[in-house]
Amino acid sequence: MTALPQDQNQQPRRMRLVVLVPLALFAGLAALFFFRLLGPSDHSVLPSVLIGHPAPPTSLPPVAGLVGGDGQPMPGLTTADFAGQVTVLNVWASWCIPCRDEAPVLMRLAGDKRVRLVGMNYKDTPDNARRFLGRFGNPYVASGADSSGRAGIEWGVYGVPENFIIGRDGKIAYKLVGPLTDENLQSVFIPEIDKALAAKTTASN
Repeated sequence: MTALPQDQNQQPRRMRLVVLVPLALFAGLAALFFFRLLGPSDHSVLPSVLIGHPAPPTSLPPVAGLVGGDGQPMPGLTTADFAGQVTVLNVWASWCIPCRDEAPVLMRLAGDKRVRLVGMNYKDTPDNARRFLGRFGNPYVASGADSSGRAGIEWGVYGVPENFIIGRDGKIAYKLVGPLTDENLQSVFIPEIDKALAAKTTASN
């Protein structure tokens, strides 16, 4: 029996690939659609493997030229900043449109002296960051510059803005994807802050 040329043997395989690849892509898109349709309607509720674990090692320089309310240069961000006091870490950027809507909510949260509010300026420039805070207010006691986005990767940042609650033990207690609003601040975020504050009290008794 005469064997077929190799290129003729490969033709049916190529035809199968031409048919199967689009089908696989369609199946993947359909699965994503149904997940979005049937999954949680609040996309701020996204899982994070960091919940309950220590904050990632962090060493971010300050935003160049940024001055705090006391007139002194605002410090950057280090892992040591997350121990000893309940801390809220806000991931923000001047190019982030939702960050503008979130700004007045953060300014109110900064008045809660039970917590320490710090920032991670994500993939931004110092000039734009300073202009943004000059226009919308600076709620932070410290803000590190993550110009490369590397720290954001370590923290598992999905997008900007995001907010983390870190307990006194330096562990991440809660994560909110998306901007803080008047509604979710009162209904979700403040209760989570209360839990983080109570957790230390319970552990110390």
